[in-house]
Amino acid sequence: MLKTFDLVLIGVMTATAAVTYTIKHRAELKLEEVHRLEAEIKLEKDTIDLLKADWALQSQPNRLERLVKAYNEELKLQPTESTALVHAKELPMLKSEVPVPDVTEAKASAKGATVASAKGATVASAKGATVASAKGAPDTKGAQATAKAQPIPMPAPRGEAEDADQIETGSVEE
Repeated sequence: MLKTFDLVLIGVMTATAAVTYTIKHRAELKLEEVHRLEAEIKLEKDTIDLLKADWALQSQPNRLERLVKAYNEELKLQPTESTALVHAKELPMLKSEVPVPDVTEAKASAKGATVASAKGATVASAKGATVASAKGAPDTKGAQATAKAQPIPMPAPRGEAEDADQIETGSVEE
């Protein structure tokens, strides 16, 4: 019985050694991957620092002034007027925020304008609506109500938000 127990213990020890070896090998591979990633991160940080230094050199005011003087004949640059600068609140809305015009409304008004040139404005508006509804087009009054329900934003007049704290600015640095 002692021999069987010894064989079982030897088998368990061999399996434990194999598992330990595989865990150690995987840990070494992960450590190598961590070192490789750290080297890549350091390279990227060094590249960012180099690009920031290059940007600082390229955007020096005295260098830009020399370039403006050298290429003034070709570029015909002029100083920016102080009235040409706007605040962030004065800018128009983003293109994604612009309300989408209803295509059926434009088609109905185009058909109405064609009939209007032939028969007169009062008859044309009635026939244009009749033609649009007869062809299965959606109701143009609903489309006009939808278009009127969405207000068109206007930029804030200059002088309302003169506080420098209200102006949002961005920075290259993190």
